Amino acid sequence: MPSSQIPAGAILQRDKKSFAIVPRIPGGLMNLEMLQKITMVVEKYKIPIVKITSGQRIALIGMSAVQLDEIWKDLDMDAGKAAGLCLHYVQTCPGNTVCSFGVQDSLAFGIALEDYFSDRDFPAKVKIGVSGCPFSCTENFVRDIGIMGKKKGWTVTFGGSSTRSPRVGDVIAEDLSDDEVKSLLDRCLSYYSEHAKKKERSARFIMRVGIETFKSAVLAR
Repeated sequence: MPSSQIPAGAILQRDKKSFAIVPRIPGGLMNLEMLQKITMVVEKYKIPIVKITSGQRIALIGMSAVQLDEIWKDLDMDAGKAAGLCLHYVQTCPGNTVCSFGVQDSLAFGIALEDYFSDRDFPAKVKIGVSGCPFSCTENFVRDIGIMGKKKGWTVTFGGSSTRSPRVGDVIAEDLSDDEVKSLLDRCLSYYSEHAKKKERSARFIMRVGIETFKSAVLAR
């Protein structure tokens, strides 16, 4: 099926006939109403596969194209981005909201970052991991952007990858406040957008341009 014929917010499956959708669940945080709506559509439309994804979302898999509009209407949820050259998701741990090890509020900050960057286009897909402590439960060091909480503030890394050629992201700055992280990410992603090739993930981009060139450029802005 040509990509132009794939319904918005849907992912064509291996059989080339059925589709998956991934409702947006910022921070992986759900409430009773969201759970009830997902349960209702799974039962109503006899959705055969329900899968928790690595991005802390719930994928509904195996629907026909003609079902999708009604499913989205019943869900009354935004579509999570699982394709396209944009921010796909922000992984977050519970942070100091509930975790005894958390030293920063990764849950609230991760949700805020997803809201802040969700409508922007990038050269390739971007994934962010926000961990509330150095245990790094969101695998932040192998995300395009990693944010890790310490007692003095956030540590930011860029250029991580968990693909077939894994790469640990480089530390860009440490001991930052929430606002300082947001400002730094604006600069990092602006430089990346200006200089990366189409579909060049951040890890390959850093390997091509060099981390010192990147750091000098974004820290000087």
